[in-house]
Amino acid sequence: MKTLIQNVQVVNEGKIIARDVLIQDEKIWDILPPNSFNPGWVNVVIDGTGKYLIPGCIDDQVHFREPGLTHKAEIATEAKAAVAGGITSFMEMPNTVPNTVNLDELAKKFDRAQQVSLANYSFYLGATHDNIDQIKAMDIKHTCGIKIFMGSSTGNMLVDDESSLNEIFKHAKTIVATHCEDDVLIAERYKTIQAQFPSGIPIDQHPIIRNDEACYRSSSKAVALAKKHDARLHVLHISTAKEIDLFDNSLPLSEKRITAEACLHHLWFSDQDYSRLGSRIKWNPAVKSTHDRAAVRQALIDGKIDVLATDHAPHTSEEKKLPYEKCPSGGPLVQHALPAALELVKQGVFSLEFIVQKYCHNVAILYQIPNRGFIRKGYQADCVLIDMHSPWMAQDEHSLYKCQWTPFHGTTFHSRILKTWVNGTCVYDEGEWNETIKGQSLIFSR
Repeated sequence: MKTLIQNVQVVNEGKIIARDVLIQDEKIWDILPPNSFNPGWVNVVIDGTGKYLIPGCIDDQVHFREPGLTHKAEIATEAKAAVAGGITSFMEMPNTVPNTVNLDELAKKFDRAQQVSLANYSFYLGATHDNIDQIKAMDIKHTCGIKIFMGSSTGNMLVDDESSLNEIFKHAKTIVATHCEDDVLIAERYKTIQAQFPSGIPIDQHPIIRNDEACYRSSSKAVALAKKHDARLHVLHISTAKEIDLFDNSLPLSEKRITAEACLHHLWFSDQDYSRLGSRIKWNPAVKSTHDRAAVRQALIDGKIDVLATDHAPHTSEEKKLPYEKCPSGGPLVQHALPAALELVKQGVFSLEFIVQKYCHNVAILYQIPNRGFIRKGYQADCVLIDMHSPWMAQDEHSLYKCQWTPFHGTTFHSRILKTWVNGTCVYDEGEWNETIKGQSLIFSR
């Protein structure tokens, strides 16, 4: 199978250049100046004039809820939504039911994804107080990393004692990805706010309960542990200005031992949006002030924060309508994250080349994923064709998430994902689907 994308604007490695791109089987077969190929010997010819071709986005933090929470989401439904949103590879978190804290449960997830996922995939092994034997035995070539909840979590996955944390950081032979919020401080703040609002806590108190100090106290502990043990630390979803100075940009990404991630919702929303959107934007860590949002944006630009992700974490609309005390944190994002990022390009916050750097190239570099994340000859053909001048409105009823709602409901985006290729197959084509071939398990060159 040969597909020729003619005269398309290729966005890759800091440049936008008109090119013809030939996809054959699973690979990018060649990239040449326009009109270099004879279209007569290819199966499919696509006119890319005025359109942009980017590498498929790689999302290093999603919660697809399978097994055990499939009333909220499934690997199949959320991977499909991701592909429609230009995400061709994902790394999924372990707080499912049962928790993915042993190699048997981890293997079950890989088996399930092989059967149903349209996108490429990997899964984290969750850390607990007592599963160091599983961490030592994990296959770091096929498993994206170890996840530590150093803040609130469910089941046995809150790891907060010094002895366990030291053991994990000492013995980890791969990336340790952390959710950093100080549970003790949050509990104190919650008790104080609850006393102030005995009839029910308003949603706008969420960033006050889960404030910047709760994030910083935990993030700084993670950084100190990583330095002590020379561990490879990746701090997820930075949401505060206070945390930025924990990270630096003095080394190339490939040489960093401590890295950080920003999530789309912390780049888009602020605490001013709670009055309008309520619990639809209740996340942990919380969406915070416009000052924090500006600081996270700038840290991403400066290279102190290295990658962009979603922390896609769906709940049903009924669950999100519960009172603050019972409403779960998290929301669906994979279908709308890239359009929202492209909207920030339209607003002049970032450049298109920058979004590709942070959401494609850098994730591949950080996780050491070979042959993905770039548009290069011989690489896997994970590609996304975009029209930057095609307005549309995000609506709950058009969402592909199993929960069938989006925090962007009613938002007009001006860029549209037209086609998504996964391993050379055009899986998504302007609302049409080819679901005959499934994604592949990611490999890591560690």
